[in-house]
Amino acid sequence: MNLVLRHYIPATARRLLPNRWDLVAMPLIIGLLLFAATGIQQTMAPISTLTTHVISLDPANLPEYALRTTLRMLAAMVAALVFTLVYGTLAAKSHRAAKLLIPVLDILQSVPVLGYISFTVTFFLLLFPGSVLGAEFAAIFAIFTSQAWNMTFSFYQSLRTLPRDLEEVSVNLRFSAWQRFWKLDVPFAMPGLVWNMMMSMSGGWFFVVASEAITVGDKTITLPGVGSYLAMAIDHKDLHAIGYVIVTMVAVIVLYDQLLFRPLVAWVDKFRLEDTASQGAAPESWLLNLIQRTRTVQQILYPFVHLIRKVGNWRLSLPLPQVVRQRQPDPALAQAIDWLWGACVAALSAYVLYRVVAYVGSGVSWGEVGHVLLLGLITLLRVVLLIALASLVWVPLGVMIGLRPALAEKIQPLAQFLAAFPANLLFPVFVIVILHFRLNPDIWLSPLIVLGTQWYILFNVIAGASAFPNDLKEAAANFGIRGWQWWRKVMLPGIFPYYITGAITASGGAWNASIVAEFVSWGNDKVVAHGLGAYIAQTTAAGNFPKITLGVVVMSLFVVLFNRVLWRPMYALAENKLRLN
Repeated sequence: MNLVLRHYIPATARRLLPNRWDLVAMPLIIGLLLFAATGIQQTMAPISTLTTHVISLDPANLPEYALRTTLRMLAAMVAALVFTLVYGTLAAKSHRAAKLLIPVLDILQSVPVLGYISFTVTFFLLLFPGSVLGAEFAAIFAIFTSQAWNMTFSFYQSLRTLPRDLEEVSVNLRFSAWQRFWKLDVPFAMPGLVWNMMMSMSGGWFFVVASEAITVGDKTITLPGVGSYLAMAIDHKDLHAIGYVIVTMVAVIVLYDQLLFRPLVAWVDKFRLEDTASQGAAPESWLLNLIQRTRTVQQILYPFVHLIRKVGNWRLSLPLPQVVRQRQPDPALAQAIDWLWGACVAALSAYVLYRVVAYVGSGVSWGEVGHVLLLGLITLLRVVLLIALASLVWVPLGVMIGLRPALAEKIQPLAQFLAAFPANLLFPVFVIVILHFRLNPDIWLSPLIVLGTQWYILFNVIAGASAFPNDLKEAAANFGIRGWQWWRKVMLPGIFPYYITGAITASGGAWNASIVAEFVSWGNDKVVAHGLGAYIAQTTAAGNFPKITLGVVVMSLFVVLFNRVLWRPMYALAENKLRLN
């Protein structure tokens, strides 16, 4: 039969005929497109359907809810990736822009998801009146705020620690700013960025309840999804429904791990920085191998791949700072511009602070401000202790996993599931135990914050160990560097920039986690710990916007000061002394 086909069908036509791998890949791709189209079509329905089609605890509805939630999280991921590439590049390439963008990023990651929802849900509903699309955008934006910041910090950190010899190569090859971005900056940052994308996707599950079951004052909007299903299960004390949620989450996480992140991890392995061959097995993906063996699918994808390559080869002259620096501007003029820019940033900050103080002062007394500052100190103590504990546990384990690609491949789905496991599912256990044994909520609710902190550190350390050059590992082995000296002289300096990125985002994640960790409920039973997170949760439920603003501002103040005093000096150390030259 094959001989007959070869005789009668031209060679160019034979290249378009599907092979046996296409027969597997095409139904898979078409099925995914149909699922996506079905979920997107439902977002165009009138908003009245949210009241006529209420959330049901029937487990038969969970596949549809899981599809809707996954599409929201993927849409938020795409938006977060675009934001990361633009914002992170501007902050890394321009020291003047960094003076404004990095403090703003510190503030943005410290603002709790509930703080965004409180002020954006009305905007999106007015933007798309009478349509579910407005509520969908509000939910997607809330999930975006739980994903974007750590991805941006990771990309920024990679650009700031780019090896100088690679920069010199790009200059010798006369890359334009656009070509350098796509041929050097993005490939170098991809290994760490992909691991942070996994963390962001998993971290989004932590706040999916708040994004899909939105309650601000007397306004309640419930979107079909796993988060709203879980919120209803908690309200009804339905343990069976919570069990169904766990099973559904396991299935969804395994699916997007196999169909999205495993292929990405295998693909970005080629961007690892090393001069010698890696001794470990490279990560693999059955889906990536399947696509590479297809014939028709590759022919369909070829125009898109060719277009991307053409775009990456454009010689666009973007006004990025490294191009400007080659002209050697007058130092006095540059210093004057820096002073002027700093004055503008300070004036803008002062104006924003004035407006915030004026708004908060309209409904909050000075005694309330002092009380909230005290609550912030309590939450700060919890965050510091938990970051320290998480670092002691996950840094050595992350290095062990990252240095062994085969082990990382096995651990990856488990780590994603544990990172995605919402603290809400543990509320029944904590509430029942605390009430039964009359335990102190200030102590026993604190472990819930760990679920929102430790995974940022683990994933970034794994990314750092995975990207660690193999030639440096071989050099350390040849010089006989072992034990604590190996950690202090070789591995810890190598992963330090990645750890700092993870610690900064873990700190912001911990403050966000305090919103749900310090104020938990199980049906009508509620357990409240003293802290800023509980204050924001209670005032958000009451719809008291001046107090919500006060809580958000105080939380942002603590996070920014903490980053300025501790993390930024360590970041500077990583950039100047611990970068790979």
